[in-house]
Amino acid sequence: MRKILSAAILLASLVPAAAQSPDLIFKKSTVFRFLTPDDKLATYAIDDPDIEGVACHYTVPEKGGVAGGLGLAEEVSDISLACRQVGPIKFKGKLEQGDVMFRQSRSLLFKRMQIVRGCDSKRNVLVYLVYSDKLIEGSPKNSTSTVPIMPWGQAETPKCADYVK
Repeated sequence: MRKILSAAILLASLVPAAAQSPDLIFKKSTVFRFLTPDDKLATYAIDDPDIEGVACHYTVPEKGGVAGGLGLAEEVSDISLACRQVGPIKFKGKLEQGDVMFRQSRSLLFKRMQIVRGCDSKRNVLVYLVYSDKLIEGSPKNSTSTVPIMPWGQAETPKCADYVK
C-alpha cells in the first residue's frame, strides 16, 4: 500500500502547474535516424497564467530513435527560454517569488522541466528561470529571461513589487 501511495504522490507532482498546454511553434531535425523518428529541437510558446500580457517561448531537444518514438527516452536538460511583454501587464493576484509558472515531464517518471518566475522590484522587471530537476539529482543547466514592465497604450504601468507576497 505504501508503494502505491508513493507512486500516486510522485505522479501528482508531475502534473503541470498550469492547466494550459504550450503551443508548438515548429520543430527542426538535428539528427537523422533511419526508420525511426529523428532527434529534433522543438520550440513552444506559453502565456503566463498569472500575469496577462507576458508570453514565453522555450526550445527543448526531443530524442528520436526507438526509445524517443515510444516516449521512453529521458530528455536532456538543455532548454532555452525567452519571455516578452506582448500586451498590457495585468497581475491576476499576489505571487510568491520563485512560483512555478509551468511544469512539464521530461522522462517517463523522474525528470521534469520547470519555468519559475520572480520579481526584481528595484528595476520593476519580471524574471523567468527554466531548469530541469530529477527526484534524486537535478541539473545545473538553466536559462533566464527578463521582462521589463513597460507602458502599453493607455494602460497604467503596474509595479511587480505590489504583487509579491
